Amino acid sequence: MSDCPSVACPTCKKPIEWSPENPHRPFCCERCKLIDLGEWASEGHKIPGQPVYDDVLSDDLDPTKTRH
Repeated sequence: MSDCPSVACPTCKKPIEWSPENPHRPFCCERCKLIDLGEWASEGHKIPGQPVYDDVLSDDLDPTKTRH
């Protein structure tokens, strides 16, 4: 029996062993890893709350402020 814990893949829920030999952990495979990345990129996954902007960047986005 392995000392590594078993976890469910976040994408397909397949049980996997959390070990250094699994380069895709917490995912079971590259495919599930890329599916999850695509969900974040398409904003299918979001962190709740108000967006936080860096002060410098938010000034660049404000159309009322002029650049010198």
